[in-house]
Amino acid sequence: PMIVDIHGGPAGAVQPTWLDEISLVNVLSDAGYIVFSPNFRGSRGCGESFIRANVRDFGYGDLRDILNGLDAVSKRYNIDPRRVGIIGWSYGGYMAMWAVTQTTRFRAAVSGAGISNWLSYYGQNSIARWSTSYFGGTVHDVPDIYARSSPINFIKQVKTPTLIVVGEGDKECPSPQSYEFWRGLQYAGVKTKLIVYPDAGHGISDKQYQDYCR
Repeated sequence: PMIVDIHGGPAGAVQPTWLDEISLVNVLSDAGYIVFSPNFRGSRGCGESFIRANVRDFGYGDLRDILNGLDAVSKRYNIDPRRVGIIGWSYGGYMAMWAVTQTTRFRAAVSGAGISNWLSYYGQNSIARWSTSYFGGTVHDVPDIYARSSPINFIKQVKTPTLIVVGEGDKECPSPQSYEFWRGLQYAGVKTKLIVYPDAGHGISDKQYQDYCR
């Protein structure tokens, strides 16, 4: 079985490093999963053109890169295609939401602090200005670009059971984004669960929650 672990950012990156014992990769690999952590277009470390390759194209090229990477890993290792899941936090949470609206290759998904609707997100978060450089303008200037990359607009295509996790006080990826996707999955008849951590922000740092997750 394999878990595809999507980094945040979008201009984040996964680098070879020693991980502490409570890292997600270690927890999953200890449980017997192969963990695939791709650096898809938009990730830093491969030059300016690569980091700008998802401008006005959130979700589309990113997901193609991830699925191409999944194919490459599957050719090298004995991956069970019936036991592949996807997980991500922040932009990774958005990509987990997006992935299940575009493909049925994942058996299950976990979206942490995701973004389901770029149009409503623009007016909800505390870091709105960053998105204009990626979308080519404000949500009022180019609403169609924001809409075409919003998972909520493709909610009826989802078949994948999805767990949604968010901090109640998250200001970067506010909890209404998670509620909106969760409600959409319910109406679409998809198996789903929403967990909201009280007093948590964009990261879940409280030790009692971390121990619970383990």
